[in-house]
Amino acid sequence: MSNPVTIEAVEGTSYADLTREFDAPVDAVFRAYADPELFAQWIGPRRLRNVITEWDFRSGGTWAYESHDTDGSVYAFRGTFHTVEQNEQIIQTFEWLGAPGEVSLDRMRFEALPGGRTRLSGRSVMTSREALEQMIESGMEYGVREGFEKLDELLAGK
Repeated sequence: MSNPVTIEAVEGTSYADLTREFDAPVDAVFRAYADPELFAQWIGPRRLRNVITEWDFRSGGTWAYESHDTDGSVYAFRGTFHTVEQNEQIIQTFEWLGAPGEVSLDRMRFEALPGGRTRLSGRSVMTSREALEQMIESGMEYGVREGFEKLDELLAGK
């Protein structure tokens, strides 16, 4: 069984906080974010196949990927890595090209826990409360939960 993910959107704000623990060390969890081949294997719901189209994982670098659905739909995403601190944090922008101009600023922090475990804490700040509500209604929690379950499997070597 995987660890639960907690997503909290505070009423009246335009941000959501995320917390999730992993039964793997920080360097392994961080590497799954940093390595484009690993990232493509776990990001998003199981029904999607991801293709990395750009990946410059460094402060100031850019990224882009496409998620191909089983029904033939393609969802494209892009952003910029503003700050990359090895095994500590990633601050980046995130844009789904299906909603151009709606860009979030996301921060993910990696914290070592006893027993070789990791706590991942994130915050996504949207341009408006309405944009946040649309992101949540689009199935964000489902995609995050399934993606992290796939990440658990990847980290366990399954």
